Amino acid sequence: MNFAARMARLGTESAFEVLARAKRLEAEGRSVIHLEIGQPDFKTAEPICAAAYRAMQAGYTGYGPAAGLPDLRAAIADHIAATRRISVQPEQVVVMPGAKPVIFFTLLALIEAGDEVIYPNPGFPIYESVINFVGGQAVPLPLLEAVDFRFRVEDLQARITDRTKLLILNSPQNPTGGVLTQEDLGAIAHLAQQHDFYVLADEIYSRMLYEAEHHSILSLPGMPERTILLEGFSKTYAMTGWRLGYAVAPLTVAQKLEQLMINSNSCTASFTQIAGVAALTGPQTFVEEMVSEFQRRRDAIVAGLNAIEGISCRLPQGAFYAFPNVQGLPLGDRELADHLLEKAGVALLAGSSFGQYGQGYLRVSYANSLENIHIALERIAQAVKQL
Repeated sequence: MNFAARMARLGTESAFEVLARAKRLEAEGRSVIHLEIGQPDFKTAEPICAAAYRAMQAGYTGYGPAAGLPDLRAAIADHIAATRRISVQPEQVVVMPGAKPVIFFTLLALIEAGDEVIYPNPGFPIYESVINFVGGQAVPLPLLEAVDFRFRVEDLQARITDRTKLLILNSPQNPTGGVLTQEDLGAIAHLAQQHDFYVLADEIYSRMLYEAEHHSILSLPGMPERTILLEGFSKTYAMTGWRLGYAVAPLTVAQKLEQLMINSNSCTASFTQIAGVAALTGPQTFVEEMVSEFQRRRDAIVAGLNAIEGISCRLPQGAFYAFPNVQGLPLGDRELADHLLEKAGVALLAGSSFGQYGQGYLRVSYANSLENIHIALERIAQAVKQL
């Protein structure tokens, strides 16, 4: 079969590939500790599940509005207005089945062939994949360990041209756990207005913060008019399988995103949206407890990795990933990740899976129990000794 040429430009997400390999090993009777997948290991809180069940019983099982149910759009607008300290109208909110469609639809709506999109590298692989797919020019912006896996504003400035149409930000960041500062965002906002480009602000981990405070570029003067906010329920409320995300955008952009929803998904499942209202407006104790547990795991895994000769790891400020430097070991990051899976039964990801500037690192998800994290650290230490 002859496929469209654009399919060759579409990449993949290595976490799911490694998960499949790990599952095959488990099917053969092997013990595998899963540190590869970016999924909270907590169950969705019972009040959220109960709200979805009641919604199904009440008949929320048919088509809904393409941009989302009015109640959820209003709840999201109130939440973003309160947390980002700006005015938000429900009409600016577009609910989608997960957060990935926000990336896809934003690029489809804004990017012409040849337009340049600057994106963080190492970064979520879907950014580069979809930029290439829609015919844009992907311009990697290095995140540097020396500045706690932020980028230098001068590096951003050097990559801006008259063809720059969009900058993608991700803070807290996958795969590094890095967090942009208020000063970073102020400088970025100045450049965006000076050079007239949009910003896609991926803030899906906005509640997954430890010592740091979350700052949003959407809050800065002049930026609501040129920012598309990506947010969702997957990480904060342990709802990855529910497929519930959203964009908050200038009204003209939101209308284009709604048009793309009509032409693709029709709508997001209504009963999951009712669950989303319950998540946003209900008690947040579950979120606070989950983040506290992630912080305990972070501290344990970073200390354990730093105790292994040849590995060094900075303390991530957000999300639930560590990004250890393994350049002191005799294997490259891809070979090391394969070795740890096949020989030690620890599934994690090569840093280069997240782009060229991730080479020499590993991404380690600590969305697993403390008990399993300690077992994984012991296995990694033993496997490294054998290299």
